[in-house]
Amino acid sequence: MAIVRELRTLQGEIDAYPDDESLWLTPAGISNSAGNLVLHLAGNLRHFVGSTLGGSRYTRNRDAEFATRGVSRAQLRAEVEATIKDVDEALSQLDTSGIDSVFPLAIGQPPRRVTTGDFLVHLAVHLAYHLGQIDYHRRLLTPSRPTVDALSITALPEPIVD
Repeated sequence: MAIVRELRTLQGEIDAYPDDESLWLTPAGISNSAGNLVLHLAGNLRHFVGSTLGGSRYTRNRDAEFATRGVSRAQLRAEVEATIKDVDEALSQLDTSGIDSVFPLAIGQPPRRVTTGDFLVHLAVHLAYHLGQIDYHRRLLTPSRPTVDALSITALPEPIVD
């Protein structure tokens, strides 16, 4: 699944930072550090996919996603790994009728109802958007660091053919 692929890329981005501190820098014109975006992406997906669709016991604290500072790369990787586990378990339970059903929560302000499939596409795009921000953040701060193989088609699973 593309969401899991992007979360693995997120782990690669975390690893490509030269140290823990650089994840938390916010140069002029950048409002969120990469560390905060990692926490935000993990919280978002663990809440909407892991908990809402998969029934995990995760409880989101959105304010903390943006207020927390100084978490180590190892801790951020562990949070992303927990997100991968939650997302993988939740999506493995979802069948085609679940994709077409109405997502269990009303979304946005004002609250609106959308299909689960449409909301999963939204979540994947949200993840990719912030992943791109993290990539630019890292490359601006650490230009000599290697590239991360983002959006690799080869990382997508082969289709199951009956």
